[in-house]
Amino acid sequence: MKLKDKVVLITGGTSGIGLETARLFRDEGAQVAVVGTNPARLTRAAVELGHDALAIRADLRHLADIDAAITEVVTRYGRIDIVFANAGAATAAPLEEVTSEQIDEQFALNFKGLFFTVQKAAPYLSSGSAVIVTTSFLNEVGAPGLSILSATKAAVRSLVRSLGAELAPRRIRVNAVSPGPIATPFHGKLGLSAERVSQTAAALEAGVPLKRLGEPAEIAKAALFLASDDASYITGAELVVDGGFTQI
Repeated sequence: MKLKDKVVLITGGTSGIGLETARLFRDEGAQVAVVGTNPARLTRAAVELGHDALAIRADLRHLADIDAAITEVVTRYGRIDIVFANAGAATAAPLEEVTSEQIDEQFALNFKGLFFTVQKAAPYLSSGSAVIVTTSFLNEVGAPGLSILSATKAAVRSLVRSLGAELAPRRIRVNAVSPGPIATPFHGKLGLSAERVSQTAAALEAGVPLKRLGEPAEIAKAALFLASDDASYITGAELVVDGGFTQI
């Protein structure tokens, strides 16, 4: 087992990529704590992941919630070995419709919430620990209507390098996994109609060299690689898992 006896904190861990990663990490021997905001999804995740897992309700836009979540994990397990900062949100809007509130909301979770999750977990990370964050193919390509989401992901990509440099003296690795178009419920959370989501997914799929959307399990496997000793000499990097979308 690649993560035997490791303690893992996964934000955005109750659906999609986060939940799939929690399942895989659990199966690889980890003690898993997942963070989310939806009570029903938290309950389902807790049942699915088993009695050894911890499901925590926290809104990462609020620093007090992050503090409480970190405290709960450390109280339960005594430490944190791996952080997978995966939580994110987006609202699709063309240039002329973007509001100040939309910008504040997306940066509050996608960047600020991620930053403070890592900052507040860092004191409990020991030598050999790993931090993984979720970026996106959107930090490499332009996508109409997704300018703010793209900007948050580009900011996070830069952050991986800075935090990697800061934590390297403690031998804590910081890396990113960059999903391409993935078949997850996330696309339905952009504020688009079902028809528009379907059209967008079809267009993205046609543009992927491998001619299909990725699966959450494929991102989970990439996160496992970065979390495990298989990636012991990798830090500050972004592992692109996008079917060639930004590479070919």
